[in-house]
Amino acid sequence: MFDFGFSELVVIGVVMLIVVGPERLPKVARTAGHLLGRLQRYVSDVKSDIQREMQLEELRKLQDQVKQQAQVLETSVRAQTTSVETEIARTGEELRALEGAAVAGAATGASASSAAGVDAATAPAASPAGATDSQAGPQLELGLPSSNTQPAAADKA
Repeated sequence: MFDFGFSELVVIGVVMLIVVGPERLPKVARTAGHLLGRLQRYVSDVKSDIQREMQLEELRKLQDQVKQQAQVLETSVRAQTTSVETEIARTGEELRALEGAAVAGAATGASASSAAGVDAATAPAASPAGATDSQAGPQLELGLPSSNTQPAAADKA
């Protein structure tokens, strides 16, 4: 704390001996020691309090950073989810439009085949799904209703 050498301490001791006297010097030295100890404890308490406050402030900053990153991540996930839902809905609408066109084409093809003397059940365009096998796979994966259940759903609406 203070930079005192041995020679400075000897000079201070001699001055104290002359000023205070030999009878009261031990009591004054003891009191000075107690006061110095209290001062050191007080300084160390203040240092530890300041250090604790600095750590708390760092933790608060870290907590704020984590909250901001979580909000950014949440926003990103919500945006991606919305984009995927929109894409799925658009794809579903396209599949329904293709299915409707295939059913309409099958009905037109069936009437043309009947007029030509060909059985509508053997015509390739009259498949139960109203589409080719490659189109039936994605409908099952997306959970879209097949063409057999679509008119019933349309009747309910």
